[in-house]
Amino acid sequence: MNIQGKTPMAPERTDAETALNLLRTWAAGATPTEIATLDPAIARLLPDAPLGNYPDLNRQYPQGFAPDAGYRAGLPDLQNGPASLIVGARAPIQHVGISNFRLPIRFRRREGGEVMLDTSVTGTVSLDAERKGINMSRIMRSFYTHAERAFSFEVMEAALGDYFSDHDTFDARIQLRFSYPLKVTALRSGLSGWQYYDIALELVEQAGVRRRIMHLDYVYASTCPCSLELAEHARATRGQLATPHSQRSVARISVVLEGQDCLWFEDLIEAARRAVPTETQVMVKREDEQAFAELNAAHPIFVEDAVRAFAAQLLAEPRVGDFRVLASHQESLHSHDAVSMLTEGPTFAATSLDPALFASLVHRG
Repeated sequence: MNIQGKTPMAPERTDAETALNLLRTWAAGATPTEIATLDPAIARLLPDAPLGNYPDLNRQYPQGFAPDAGYRAGLPDLQNGPASLIVGARAPIQHVGISNFRLPIRFRRREGGEVMLDTSVTGTVSLDAERKGINMSRIMRSFYTHAERAFSFEVMEAALGDYFSDHDTFDARIQLRFSYPLKVTALRSGLSGWQYYDIALELVEQAGVRRRIMHLDYVYASTCPCSLELAEHARATRGQLATPHSQRSVARISVVLEGQDCLWFEDLIEAARRAVPTETQVMVKREDEQAFAELNAAHPIFVEDAVRAFAAQLLAEPRVGDFRVLASHQESLHSHDAVSMLTEGPTFAATSLDPALFASLVHRG
């Protein structure tokens, strides 16, 4: 203590010995977790502790060592330590967990049977302001417990239930991302090939309410109606050959699933195809390429038209509640993209947009 500007006296050796003996006495009766929480270095003060001879440690990997329940219970777990260890603001965290852990999962097809797909899983829970952290590995373990079964939203719900019991959380979420293959027939030649659709499934529980959400990336060609009219004007008035500009385009359709009837992946893909028929092709011969040119001329479309066309199909679907449609026409005329977003209901309404939202609308092939 500094009294009236006087410099405090340095502790004597006897003071240090007294403090050391006090610390050793406390450490002898403390648990390994309590010691590690205060300062792991304290363990070195115990003569019979594993670290008592530090730094002269065994450098050979203990191949035969098998921890028992008591040993595991004594392992330090700082991430689940007391609130005194929290770094930064004592604020609740809305999402904390793991992203992009991968495993093969079986999915059911509408026509019957199953397909095994490589799947990327994101699992998060909320964290109370007074809790330091969560056990990340439990999220994976919870999911693996149920992933061996033929997959469905019911299995996601079982894993989500584990999240609540394992993490004492108030909100939780699971998202799956995968590429779903469907065989598509060419327009005129009769050839067929595999089209791959980027799909994501989400199960979200907030304030006791669960929502099932499906996302689909649909890739199509968009011929500019204005460019088409200008090209035809040049032909008609000046006999000048001209071609309208067309570009690969991507729509991300996100829907909240309603009711008990299943909305299959194929159902949502077909709804997108009805809205905008100019889906990119897989197998193409000359007659298919000509057909595709004719199909695009029959369905020229601005980006505003596209989101409204998709919305019309979704509004007519009783298995769909709230939805959002994003579209990006990746212009061949301009050095920028034309983009649009349409939402229905409060689920996807947002004042602010992720800066990379439209940039994420790409076709990876």
